[in-house]
Amino acid sequence: MYQLLHKEKLGPDIYLYKFRAPDIARYRKPGQFVIVRINENGERIPITIADVDTDEGSITLIIQAVGKTTLQMAQMRKGDSIPTLTGPLGEPTEIEKVGRVLCVGGGIGIAPLYPVARAMKDIGNHVTSILGARSANLIILTDLMREASDELIITTDDGTEGQKGLVTDAIRDLVDKGEKFEQCIAMGPPIMMKFVCILTEKLGIPTIVSLNPIMVDGTGMCGCCRVTVGDEVKFACIDGPEFDGHKVDFDELMARLATYRSEEKEALEGYSAHAGCRLDSMSEGGSR
Repeated sequence: MYQLLHKEKLGPDIYLYKFRAPDIARYRKPGQFVIVRINENGERIPITIADVDTDEGSITLIIQAVGKTTLQMAQMRKGDSIPTLTGPLGEPTEIEKVGRVLCVGGGIGIAPLYPVARAMKDIGNHVTSILGARSANLIILTDLMREASDELIITTDDGTEGQKGLVTDAIRDLVDKGEKFEQCIAMGPPIMMKFVCILTEKLGIPTIVSLNPIMVDGTGMCGCCRVTVGDEVKFACIDGPEFDGHKVDFDELMARLATYRSEEKEALEGYSAHAGCRLDSMSEGGSR
């Protein structure tokens, strides 16, 4: 059993958890994830590891409660335990000294971006980070991302924090000012990553994205997490979760993510009615 050591609410339906998992903490690298099962009959969901503390033997996970399982996690309290934390899984991020790196995070995608940005800066890259969300209360890990970056830019759709607009607007502004980047790393909602990649391809900036398809076993056996990258079918759990963003078929990814939307809604409504709890909002998002 994996004990919950710390829980913190970061924003509307957004929660940070520290679980005791010393072996995972010891071997995890930036970009990797775990499969979580919160009870013996629960579904298996992938969540990227946002941080680790090897001295404490803990891993940090950040989720947005948007479905039945993540809503169940939102009801957990310090001291509770879960039966399954499988990992670290997936290929880690290739951390190389390339020069100027652009890190772009949207919403809950800021969580997996943080360890990558920090690692990129630690080996000597100049890191410019752009964080985006609909509103200020959905921007997370601002202080940590500022420490992990040489420059931090915040954008919100409604202008409640930072620049009003989208992360793509901030990218254009930087390039128009003469900024040059050797690499871009984008993590967030698929629609955000899609338009970041359309822009960076035009600008000639190589771009890596982290994908969050439907996933079950996390070992490449079930095939649920297949994505099309270029002319090849890849499994995000073992070939990824990071891929060349300019080759990803984002339309296919988003269509597959919507496959079980009606079933997910039914499960969420059934659990909410039974447990007497609800989400702060019914906004779209992802648990990774």
